[in-house]
Amino acid sequence: MTALPLSDLSDLTTKPLSVLQSVFGYGQFRGPQAEIITHVIAGGDALVLMPTGGGKSLCYQIPALVREGCAIVVSPLIALIQDQVAALREAGVAAAGLYSGQEPAEQREILRSLTNGTLNLLYIAPERIQTPAFLEAADHARLALFAIDEAHCVSQWGHDFRPDYRALTLLHERWPWVPRIALTATADPPTQTDIIRQLKLEAARHFVMSFDRPNITYRVVGKKDPKRQLLSFIQDEHAGDAGIIYCSTRKRVDEIAAWLKEQRVSALPYHAGLDSKVREAHQTRFLRDEGVVMVATIAFGMGIDKPNVRFVAHLDLPKSIEAYYQETGRAGRDGLPATAWMAYGLQDVVMQRGRLDASTAPEDHKLRERGKLDAMLAYCETAECRRTFLLRQLGEDLPKPCGNCDICHDPVETWDATEAARKAMSAIYRTGQRFGAEHLITVLRGERTDKVAEHGHDRLKVFGVGSDLSKDTWRSVLRQLLAVGFVTSDPEAYGGLCLTDAARPVLIDGQPLRLRRDPMAQTGSRSPAPSSDKRTPTLSAPEQALFQHFRGWRLDLARDHKVPPYVILTDATLVDIVRLRPASLEQLGRIPGIGRSKLERYGVAILEQLRAHR
Repeated sequence: MTALPLSDLSDLTTKPLSVLQSVFGYGQFRGPQAEIITHVIAGGDALVLMPTGGGKSLCYQIPALVREGCAIVVSPLIALIQDQVAALREAGVAAAGLYSGQEPAEQREILRSLTNGTLNLLYIAPERIQTPAFLEAADHARLALFAIDEAHCVSQWGHDFRPDYRALTLLHERWPWVPRIALTATADPPTQTDIIRQLKLEAARHFVMSFDRPNITYRVVGKKDPKRQLLSFIQDEHAGDAGIIYCSTRKRVDEIAAWLKEQRVSALPYHAGLDSKVREAHQTRFLRDEGVVMVATIAFGMGIDKPNVRFVAHLDLPKSIEAYYQETGRAGRDGLPATAWMAYGLQDVVMQRGRLDASTAPEDHKLRERGKLDAMLAYCETAECRRTFLLRQLGEDLPKPCGNCDICHDPVETWDATEAARKAMSAIYRTGQRFGAEHLITVLRGERTDKVAEHGHDRLKVFGVGSDLSKDTWRSVLRQLLAVGFVTSDPEAYGGLCLTDAARPVLIDGQPLRLRRDPMAQTGSRSPAPSSDKRTPTLSAPEQALFQHFRGWRLDLARDHKVPPYVILTDATLVDIVRLRPASLEQLGRIPGIGRSKLERYGVAILEQLRAHR
């Protein structure tokens, strides 16, 4: 495949739009895409913060096709490189990837293509940048631009730090005349500052899009029987859909994946403890098959380009708001409805607080981590719109509640929990600050178990003072006291709860305290958030049948081409085909996602199937 001959297009304004329409099949740019693209085409450096699914790739792919030469795109994952290259080739673009594991002859051929000018884009893993073979080839090539994808990997404060990214300063030092664009979906202010410093992008323009993903429904449910809750969520709302489930440990990943498989859910495990060939096979199945659910640690996900992931579930608390946003952002990249679902409970707070307290890390690091954990716990416990809270943590204000989260659908009340909190904290103090939540609840409710009798806790003043509240309500109280920092866990007492200095104003001085009246503690579940006007309308029964037919057709094509189905056509494009039912190639070519190459390859077949299903 030779590079696209786009140099005959007109000025900087029309060139990008012509490429967008003819190559990628979209009629107009979104947000600041046009401004970013024009800036880079003109030779400017840029730092781009854009949410997952916001169209980051086009911000360097279109300049790569308009500027003379080949664009070098640094990407951290082989799977992502392979997906991007496959998608570009389907669109008729000359693209290649350079990474470890390829045959030497294949790598030499790719580098020859770089030097002889037959490539539009070369995707490269960061560890290949410093190899003599690449450096020599790049020195003899015409370079259009450098794109650093997942740029947060360069920062030690980022959530996916990659040491190989530190070598990317070489790009500017060796080829200072080549424009650079660094892109990421999430970077808090310290991470942004570190990216700029590490990559020497002080003179770059900053482009920051809204982080809002209105098609994602955010929900948090109280943990009661998390496996069963998860299964109900999948069966009731996402049967047959692709999804990602995050767990905190490898053991838990294996357990949940095996259990879901027993329940006839197409689930696969993914974590660093698996053989590399097994991991690769599981990731390939997830990307190339329909309806696969990946159960994983955070080792899975960065750079996953699958647009039709319909849900992301967390069975354990994420380590920070930034990580949570990044992980949930892997759902609904195609703009269609998706769900971010999390089960959260008392033990999550105990474990996270205990892990931090027991850490031997430097105190300044622990302080930063505590701040991140506090923000994550506050998100789980908030009584306001979840999207409003989430975006505020990312530095963005939402003008009004979103209408597409559990709290907007079922507002949370607060209650005067001063007396309940004082009883709970008194029980912690009088039992010696070394017992876990379940024992404390037993004491508060006045239940004479063997353990209570053994320790004489049935003779304490606090024994039975909380019999008016249910076990779930007491769990909610203790969880929230942990979340706000009045109570912590003692690692030397095997996770037993103890008081902090922050408890004194409420416990001793009687300062009023209002807590969330936890609907989870009352009913054990929350009803799902309703569809909002931001979500794609539901297909009718005949349209749904035709959509599934096209998905099957697409899957057969993808297997023939050895690429993921969404590389052929995305779900969003199929939905438009089904709803609009184009009657000619001209009409089909107006549907977003169908560029000239795909129209030539698949247009006649699509129209024939539409005619056959009228």
